[in-house]
Amino acid sequence: MNAPDATSTRPYLIRALHEWCTDNGFTPYIAVAVDDTVQVPREYVKNNEIVLNIGFDATSSLQLGNEFIEFKARFAGSGREIMVPVTHVIAIYARENGQGMSFPMMLPAAASLKGVDAGSTAPLASDAGMASFGNSAADAPEAKIMQLVPESAASSDEEGPDLPEPPTSPPRTRPALTRVK
Repeated sequence: MNAPDATSTRPYLIRALHEWCTDNGFTPYIAVAVDDTVQVPREYVKNNEIVLNIGFDATSSLQLGNEFIEFKARFAGSGREIMVPVTHVIAIYARENGQGMSFPMMLPAAASLKGVDAGSTAPLASDAGMASFGNSAADAPEAKIMQLVPESAASSDEEGPDLPEPPTSPPRTRPALTRVK
């Protein structure tokens, strides 16, 4: 099996971090990019994202599969079936200390790359130059090379063109889940 045929590492990393959170008494949360393929309560979705508690205390029938994360959970007292494609998981982290891992967001290749079959996925344009966990080189055929330069080296280069400041956005706050008994 060569590298392009290998399976994604994303579901394995999600399972490993879920186990790490559980073993250390932390609450594992996942941040999910929501679209039509994600089955979650839409009333809790903000900015096309939702944060879900996937701890054993908050879920039942939890299955962390290679393609989907599936479980049952209560939202405002009513039971719901949740199904999240692994490709839509943006991050998994411990609620108590924020330690975890983030992943590049994925979207259908048909929307971002021409000439690639619609069944595959490709990183968003902002992630095209970044190495991404769980994606083979075949998933991003038009990836660009990006070199990271330390800030001190970038500021000392007086011969280079002046680059505009990146736009600033308001600080993001992490959504909080409330457990209802």
